[in-house]
Amino acid sequence: LAYHDLVLDHLPKHEFLGDLVKNQLLYYPTVTREDFRNMGRITELMESNKLTNDLGLPPLNAAEDRVMLCGSPGMLTDLKHMLEAKGFKEGNTSTPGDFVVERAFAEK
Repeated sequence: LAYHDLVLDHLPKHEFLGDLVKNQLLYYPTVTREDFRNMGRITELMESNKLTNDLGLPPLNAAEDRVMLCGSPGMLTDLKHMLEAKGFKEGNTSTPGDFVVERAFAEK
């Protein structure tokens, strides 16, 4: 929620990124504690397909979608298992895959 104004007000007007943001970026703010229109942990929202349903998208599909994960170690483990159960294969800098895990945050 801290980036709300930047994402909705400033980025669409950006000289170089504006058109990309207006045409491709889907912003889905969510919280886990306060009352808000979107509530829940990202793991639960993705597992239940609520995230994709709310955005008007089909469920994640390894044949068409690519995912980059970044976050706490527990969340990364949960999302990695969820994606693998859906047929996604993990990739890295030397081996292409359907998803990658950004480990910089988790290792600090």
